[in-house]
Amino acid sequence: MSDNLCPPLFGPAFDADPYPAYAWLRDNAPVTRVPLPGCQAWLVTRYEDAVVTLTHPSLAKDPAAGSPEWRAASLGLPLDHRPGLARHMLNADGADHSRLRRLVGSAFTPRRMAGLRERAQEVTDDLLDRLDGPEADLIAGLAYPLPITIICDLLGVPEADRPTFHHHASVIDSSAASEVAQIAEATDALEKFLAGLVALKRTHPGDDLLTDLVRRSAQGEIDEDELTSTAFLLLIAGHETTVALIGNGLLALLRHPRQAAELRSDPARLPGFIDEMLRYDGPVRNATWRFPTEPVVIGGQEMLPGEPILVSLLSANRDPSAFPDPDAFSPGRTGGPHLAFGRGPHYCVGAALAQIEAEAAIGSVLRRFPELSLAVDPADLTWWPSAIMRGMFSLPVRLYG
Repeated sequence: MSDNLCPPLFGPAFDADPYPAYAWLRDNAPVTRVPLPGCQAWLVTRYEDAVVTLTHPSLAKDPAAGSPEWRAASLGLPLDHRPGLARHMLNADGADHSRLRRLVGSAFTPRRMAGLRERAQEVTDDLLDRLDGPEADLIAGLAYPLPITIICDLLGVPEADRPTFHHHASVIDSSAASEVAQIAEATDALEKFLAGLVALKRTHPGDDLLTDLVRRSAQGEIDEDELTSTAFLLLIAGHETTVALIGNGLLALLRHPRQAAELRSDPARLPGFIDEMLRYDGPVRNATWRFPTEPVVIGGQEMLPGEPILVSLLSANRDPSAFPDPDAFSPGRTGGPHLAFGRGPHYCVGAALAQIEAEAAIGSVLRRFPELSLAVDPADLTWWPSAIMRGMFSLPVRLYG
């Protein structure tokens, strides 16, 4: 490729390995405009600029702050701006964001997290027991069902209703569909599902987060749209990132057998391995949209009010100015913190839970299958065509020999 020409930023080749393109951008156009369907957006690629963008007080998350072109392009998550699904903390600023985050954060108490750690291990063991034969797909068999089960437990989705949720979520997820009409249909159905679930919790409360939020709603701390939107955010975003974290983490270890052997010999290293996996090939490609509320300058570029901004977390986490030898997978490395869970007020509220699930899944796979290997060439793996997430459709492995 020419040194003067940026590699493509879209398409299967980029999805499979975006890092050469990000390296070019960091060197040649660290803050640049990129085309999107119906509009353009700023893309921030260097670590230092990413930190500034993620923490800047004049950058809003509320979609109402976006330009008319961006809002007309329907580029939200998941291609929808209806109040019953979009009024959650990811789209809120200031006092509203703090209030919603505090309500959700109350679910992640030490007692509940300890119970979720035990539950994650229990679900992982059950899923691995079901793997039949010398080969398996660790996305379908483990990385996808584990976080869905945990988030349904956390929210209190009844067992009988979980297949319905699984169906709708599989369509909305980046890993299952790209047709806008399909996603819209599934989103309609999921909105009705969540409204029914909220109604159920009002008459049949339980020991779960949704029951707690319904109780807070009755006290005037959260309104109806915010309630269903928060449930929607946790059900979709709360499991999709963990699917990708587990899958990407397993792939990293499959492609780095020396580090995998070190981890098997010393399981106490697992948290450090997870942390490096998050930096090396994290589950979130770009942090979700931000919009200037006044002119701001980042990386020497002026951004005007309403112009959409994406922060490339994958690129920032491979910036050599922040991480020496950034393309090496080096558990235990020293240096600054990665940005896989973001930075600032919108730092991922479920980060600790995602790490718990990843530790259960990755640690158990390595322990139970010492001969684990890829069943396909890495070049044959297919990746989600998502502007936000980075994950695989499947991860075929040989469990034995």
